[in-house]
Amino acid sequence: MTDAQQLGDWCVGAVQAAGLQAVGQLFHTFPATGQGPGGITATVLLAESHVCVHTWPEKKAVTLDVYVCNFGGDHSARARRLMQTLVARFAPEWTEQRSLDRGEAG
Repeated sequence: MTDAQQLGDWCVGAVQAAGLQAVGQLFHTFPATGQGPGGITATVLLAESHVCVHTWPEKKAVTLDVYVCNFGGDHSARARRLMQTLVARFAPEWTEQRSLDRGEAG
């Protein structure tokens, strides 16, 4: 939760394993505070859209955002697979997940 390069490399690998295409990336570590080490924002730009991971080590919390466009094909299953991989990596005590399908069906 505090090593931006390691988290970023892992995110890129998870993107590739899910069958999505990384086209850019940015990993940023925030400065430490009186509450502990700084968190990380790891963003991987996808040909299909993006994935972002935000960590708060002082709260032992992570937020994940996987967004894909389905304009050129349905990437929904890949997005779900990527989200499952990301969640499993952090092995949380509990999760709160939301999924939103956009656009017209069919």
